[in-house]
Amino acid sequence: MELDSNGVSIEQPIIQQDNYESYFRDEIEKYKNTVNYKPKYAYEFFRRLVDIIFSLVALIPVLILILIFSIIIRIDSKGYPIFSQVRVGKNGKLMKIHKLRSMRIDAEANGQKWAEDDDPRITKVGKFIRKHRIDELPQLIDVLFGRMSLIGPRPEVPKLTVEFNAENSGFVTRLMVAPGLSGWAQINGGYNVTPKEKWILDNEYIEQRGFKMYFKIFYLTIKTVLTGEGAK
Repeated sequence: MELDSNGVSIEQPIIQQDNYESYFRDEIEKYKNTVNYKPKYAYEFFRRLVDIIFSLVALIPVLILILIFSIIIRIDSKGYPIFSQVRVGKNGKLMKIHKLRSMRIDAEANGQKWAEDDDPRITKVGKFIRKHRIDELPQLIDVLFGRMSLIGPRPEVPKLTVEFNAENSGFVTRLMVAPGLSGWAQINGGYNVTPKEKWILDNEYIEQRGFKMYFKIFYLTIKTVLTGEGAK
């Protein structure tokens, strides 16, 4: 038995892999009116335009960095340096994203779970690339092809999204916009933010998203990548 944030027992729904998308669509429909979502066409056009331009401009230097850190990761620990993982995208649609490996290859031997402070599954190189968000660089390809955006709520794995939605009814509202490489929750909480805190912060982004918030997230993300400050 698991307890929610108020200490009340919760029942974890059992969802078959083939039914994830329909489950998320139904849950979004159920809770969509709990967040003040409004279409913002000018912002969405701007966001996608920046995604394409930035991805194309940064592609070559990013590929060089990915190659360098792939070699370092391979030297540091066993296993392929890049891996793909299924995450939940906009409107509950499943997608594959790509990351540089920051954990041991057996990190999910006992099931998927969030990383914790001083998580023993994280490798020596992994600590550095997570601190500077370098592990997310391969997702620039995913951004270029429109699977995700530079800015938006970080996509979670389906199993954890179901669990977090059971613990925090309406967690799925964060799926109403395109997921991103970095978001409001990341610059305000980093890796240590709880699912409930992440949900609240992502809903703030959904309701307030616009040019000012976009540039603030973008600036603070670049600062974190270059200095490691703000990464938790």
